Amino acid sequence: MSATPLPIAVLASGEGTNLQALLDAQRESRLPITVVGVFGDKPAARALERARRCGVVAEAIEPRAYSDRASYDEALFARVASVAPGLVVCAGYMRLISAAIVEHWVGRMINIHPSLLPKYQGLRTHQRALAAGDREHGASVHFVTPELDGGPVVSRVVVEVREHDTPEALAHRLLPHEHRLLLATIALIARRYVTATPLGITIDGRLLHEPLTLAPDDYLYDAAGFVA
Repeated sequence: MSATPLPIAVLASGEGTNLQALLDAQRESRLPITVVGVFGDKPAARALERARRCGVVAEAIEPRAYSDRASYDEALFARVASVAPGLVVCAGYMRLISAAIVEHWVGRMINIHPSLLPKYQGLRTHQRALAAGDREHGASVHFVTPELDGGPVVSRVVVEVREHDTPEALAHRLLPHEHRLLLATIALIARRYVTATPLGITIDGRLLHEPLTLAPDDYLYDAAGFVA
């Protein structure tokens, strides 16, 4: 574990189950992190309640108080910056972020998305996977860029699509694997093992050409079988 825990700010709009996974891992000393703030756009979001129960700064900044997306994002990220995070984690945050803000945080902000990117950027990913007849589905962690769900992918986890799956059943089965994927990926970032550079993502100093894949034992593997 890194001697200095990585300070993390989380953006969330809803239930906050990925946030809870991070808070639990921090409490149990399974990750070298400190969640220093949780921010969102909905005052009633359960994610904020989860954070407050753990003594973490939690604030909702409501979009309707601002004239446009740019001014809202400036206010939101001023609050994010006030807690001095080393990494911003978008975990179920449902708003697009202005390009100027993203550029300022490039390489320091990740998102977890419920699809095997680049497939199914945006919403309704489970429904779209089923409609396409996919045999596999999953989740991806990527660094955030101005393109929606288009940043370089660090890691992914794959689940089987079953014959009688519904979008709800598929989402429910995938969710615990999302939690595992997020924790495993942040562990590598927190230990400074994975970084984003102008040339691409590096792992232990070498360029990553394909996303790492999460195995059942929670290790991440690359295309050459390297264990992270």
